[in-house]
Parts: sequence; structure tokens; C-alpha cells
Amino acid sequence: MKKPLIILAGPTAVGKTKASIMLAKQIGAEIISADSMQVYKYMDIGSAKITRDEMKGVRHYLIDILEPEEEFNVVRFQKLAFEAMEQIYERGKIPLIVGGTGFYIQSILYHINFTENDGENACRKELERLAEENGAEYIHTMLEKIDPESALQIHANNIKRTIRAIEFYHQTGRKISEHNEEERAKESPYQFAYFVLTDERAKLYERIDQRVDLMMKAGLVEEVRFLKERGVRPDSTAMQGLGYKELYAYMNGEYPLDEAVRIIKRDTRHFAKRQLTWFKREKDVIWADRSVIGEGEQQILDFMMNELRNRQIL
Repeated sequence: MKKPLIILAGPTAVGKTKASIMLAKQIGAEIISADSMQVYKYMDIGSAKITRDEMKGVRHYLIDILEPEEEFNVVRFQKLAFEAMEQIYERGKIPLIVGGTGFYIQSILYHINFTENDGENACRKELERLAEENGAEYIHTMLEKIDPESALQIHANNIKRTIRAIEFYHQTGRKISEHNEEERAKESPYQFAYFVLTDERAKLYERIDQRVDLMMKAGLVEEVRFLKERGVRPDSTAMQGLGYKELYAYMNGEYPLDEAVRIIKRDTRHFAKRQLTWFKREKDVIWADRSVIGEGEQQILDFMMNELRNRQIL
């Protein structure tokens, strides 16, 4: 018998947090965060981190466990998530993976094998030098030439993943996107339901703009200033998060605050669009469209519960 697994994914600001708590309480699930920023301590506002009150007693994993100076990537996420799932299954509960990082979710669902080489080598050092001298866009353009599919999936600011993809190509003669596609084609070892919560584009973008305004009122500038004064470097993994890198740049005098806010809103909308593009490529996804199901939380819960019963996961 395959073990049950439920996923609730979707673009930023679509309402995953509330929906996940309602579902978890209804079925007795425990939640694993598939978010690349909520894993960090002290990064509460910009990551829209769930609060203790919002958790309503539901146990959460992979939130507030790393210092902002530490690196976090899909390989580390996969290891920690598998450990959490073991604990959840041992307690007779169902793991509910919640987040918007599609590649993290995919790594669990299909047990993707990452041929990660952590050792230093001449190729990596040269690419790091090129990035240092010419900027992130320069090496991202290098990736576009050899592996356009990966270039679409990896944000230009994510220097480490860009370098890893180029490095993989030079090491193996193969595109890392092809390797990942083969891994993804595996049958999942779980009896799963993979929900993607979505909404009309205009409503989603409106929620994103409102969320950014609320983050600014809640003290996002002070949060980023604290991290900067703590010594967290602008090229660290933590500082690549939306809101953090733009405000870090503002503090370094690169542009005024109102321009930083405009860029955060614009880039968050672009990010949501990329997230939806990713989820559209996934197989076996159940689209939970608020514009079809209804905006109410109970309507979304009823929809998910019906799907889970139909798939005999409950």
C-alpha cells in the first residue's frame, strides 16, 4: 500500500495558509512548509510566515529552523522533509506539504535523485569569478545558450542554481533540465492528491499589491535592516527572497524607498506568473480555482475533501 500524501501549492498570496489549516484540522494532517524563505528565523514579515495563532494547534515543520546566514537549497529541503514525513507517518498522521516552491514539492513527490557535487572544482570557481565580475545576468545568459529550459525555471538572481546547471552540463554533457525531467517522469511512491490553489489573474495581482503594502506597514524595512546590521550578506540565499533583496538595495542607496516598493510589487507579480507556469507543467495536478469553486474558505475545503474521498486518500 502506498502511503498517503497531500500537497497544497499555488502562487504567492493566493490564500494557501488559511486553506491548509482548515484542511489539516479536518483530516488530522501535519504541515510541512515547502517555502524557501519561511525556513529562516527572523524573516517573518517578508516571507508572510504563519504565526503561532494562525497555526491553530496544527503542527508545522521546516519553519524557523535555520539562521539567515545558512544556505538552503532543494537537496537540503528534501532531506529535512523526508525526516519530517517519517515522524508524521509514525504518529499515524498524513503529511500535508504546503508552499509555492514547485521544485521542492516535485523533489518529494517523485523522490528526485540529485546528483549534487559539493566539492570545489575549477569549473565552479571560474563561473563564480565570472558572476562576481559580470553579474548574475551574465552567467544566466550563458545558461540560456546551453539549457534554455533550465534558464526559464531558474531565476536570474539565483546565481548558485545557475552555476550548478552550467556545471552539470560541463560535467556530464547533458542538460540538468533533461536529468530532472527524467526524474520527474518516475511514478510517485505515494497515494497523493496535488492541489494547486489559483484565482483570476487580476484578483491575484490585487492581493499581491495589498500584501506588499501590509508588509511595509508591519515593519518590513526594520526587519531587513536588522538582518543587514546582523551581517547577512546581500548574496546569501536568505537575501534572495522577494522584498529582502530590493530593500537591501534601497539601504545601499541604489534607489529610493517608493521605487523599492514598486519593484517588489512588480517582481512578486512576475514571480506568481512563473509559479503558475511551473504548476501548469506538472502532471496529476488538481486545479482549485477560486473563481470557479467560490472565494469562501468553506467552499475550497469542501472541494478538496470531495477530491480526497474520490481518490480514496481518506
